[in-house]
Amino acid sequence: MEELTSMGIISIIPALLAIALSFRTKNTIVALAVACITGTVLVGIHEGQGLVDILLLNFPTLLKENLGTTSFSWVMLLNTMIGILVAYFQKTGAIQGFSQWVHDKKLSRKGSQLIAWVLGMFVYFSDSFSPLFVGCTMRSITDKARISREKLAYIADSTSAPVSVLVPITGWAAYLSGLAVGVGCIATQEDASALFIKAIPFNFYALFAVAFVGLIASGIVKDFGPMKKAEKRAMETGKVLADSAQPLTGKELTSMEPYPGFKPRVFLNFLLPVLVIITVAMSTYAAFKSAKTMEAFTLVVILMSISMMIQGIPFKEVMDTLTNGIKGALPAVILLALAYSVNGLSKTMGTANFIISVTEGLLTPHLLPAVIFIVSAIMAFATGSSWGTFAICMPIALPLAFNMTGGQLTTIVVAVFAAVAGGGVFGDHCSPLSDTTILSSMGSASDHLDHVKTQLPYAVVCGTVALVAYLAVGLIAG
Repeated sequence: MEELTSMGIISIIPALLAIALSFRTKNTIVALAVACITGTVLVGIHEGQGLVDILLLNFPTLLKENLGTTSFSWVMLLNTMIGILVAYFQKTGAIQGFSQWVHDKKLSRKGSQLIAWVLGMFVYFSDSFSPLFVGCTMRSITDKARISREKLAYIADSTSAPVSVLVPITGWAAYLSGLAVGVGCIATQEDASALFIKAIPFNFYALFAVAFVGLIASGIVKDFGPMKKAEKRAMETGKVLADSAQPLTGKELTSMEPYPGFKPRVFLNFLLPVLVIITVAMSTYAAFKSAKTMEAFTLVVILMSISMMIQGIPFKEVMDTLTNGIKGALPAVILLALAYSVNGLSKTMGTANFIISVTEGLLTPHLLPAVIFIVSAIMAFATGSSWGTFAICMPIALPLAFNMTGGQLTTIVVAVFAAVAGGGVFGDHCSPLSDTTILSSMGSASDHLDHVKTQLPYAVVCGTVALVAYLAVGLIAG
C-alpha cells in the first residue's frame, strides 16, 4: 500500500481501535485483526479505490507487504528457535533441574525477584531474547515462590529494551547512533557513538525503569495498582494467573514433561547452550558490529538436537519435541504478525506525521527535550515500534536541536537524542502492540493484557519522573 503524507486524525483510528478492543474483548489477536481491516478500509476510501479493492484485496495486501520483510522474518524465526530451545530444555529436564537447584537455596520471594532482575540485565545484548529467556528460566521458580506471572512479565519486560538502549555495544546503540550521522556536527560514526555515550546519563526513562524494578523487587517500593492485586492473589491463593487469564504461549511449552528416565544435566543441556548463544552473539558483534542472535540460536538448536540423541533420546522424540516447540511459539508469532501489520498501516496512513504536526508549535529550546520525549512516547505507543519511532523522530528532532543551538553539540542536543531513545522505549513499554511486551508475556506465560495493565502504572511513574527531568534539563540548559 502506498505511503501517504498523513490522513490527519483518521490516521490514529486503527491503533486506538486495537488498544480499546484489546481491553474490551480481552482478545488481542481479534482486536488487531479488526484494526487492520478497519485501517485498510479507511485507506481505500481515502484513495478512492473500488469496492473490490477495499473489501477483498487491501487486507491481504497489507499482510503480504508487512510480513514478507526481513524484519518480520527475523523476529518470527527467532521466536521459533527460542520455542524449540525451550522445548528442548524441558524435555531434557534442564529447566526443571535448574529450578530445583535454585529452589534448594530456599530463596525468598524477594530473592527470586532479584535474581530475575539481575538475569534480565545480564542478557543485555538482545531485547528479544532477554524477556523470553528470563521468563522461561524463572517461571517455575517464581511459581513456587507464589509470584504472579504478571510480576514476572514486568521484570522480564523492564530489563529488556530499557537495558539494551543503555549499553553502547548493542544493536540498539549502533542503530541510534547511525541515525545521527550527518546531522549537525556529527560527521562520522565515531562522533555518533560518542554522542550515544554522552546521552546515557540523560536517558532518564530507561535508567529509572531498570532501577524501579530493583526497588520493587527488593520491597523498598511496595507494589501498587493492579500489580498489588495480582501479587495478593498469588500469595494468598497460590494462583499465579487470574482465573480468566489466557497465557500467551502454547500448552506444548507449559505442560511438557522431561523424557522418562533421562538424567537432568543442567550444565550440558541448559547453561552450556546459553553460554554458546551469548558467546556467539558477543563475538559476532565485535567482528561484524551486529550481534547474530538468530544465527546463534539456530546453531544451538542443531547442536542440542544432536546432543539429545547422543544422550539417548530417540530421534522421533527429538523431532516431536522440536515440533511442539514450534507450536508453542505460534500464539506469539500470530500476535507479532498482526502488530507488525498495524505498524505498517500507521506508516501508510501517516500517523507519525500527524502527531508531529499537532505538537510542532510547542518546540522551544526550553521545552524541546520534554516535548520530543512525549512525541516519541505517543508515537511508539500508537505503533508498538520503538525502532520505527527512532527512524521517524531522530531525523526531525536532532536537526531541530542543532538549529536551536547554532550547530553546537550542547546539553540540549544530547538530551534530545536521549529523549528520542527513552521516549520510544517508554511508549513501546506501555503498548500492547509492542513486540517486546508480547515476548515478555510469552516468556512468562502470562495473559498479555494482564501484563499490560499491571505494568502500565509502573511505566507511567517512571515516564512522569523522566518527563520532569527533561523539563529541568531544558530550563537549565536551554
